[in-house]
Amino acid sequence: MTAHSKTVEQAASLFSKTQTQSMSLNRINSERDAVSEAREAKTARLREQRLEKEADELAAAAALAALPKRAGRR
Repeated sequence: MTAHSKTVEQAASLFSKTQTQSMSLNRINSERDAVSEAREAKTARLREQRLEKEADELAAAAALAALPKRAGRR
């Protein structure tokens, strides 16, 4: 084997290793982004549910306060 072919093999090996690392990093970043998006969607959904519940409770309290007071027995 000549020195030139050894150099080519080493370069190809290093390129392959770098490419594999890059693909792994891209996969990890994609997974992290997917988890982050899922968390944000869940947080938004839970926030919306909480706000709806608070609005319902507020409306119920306002309706209860608007009822006429009954005269007490003596």
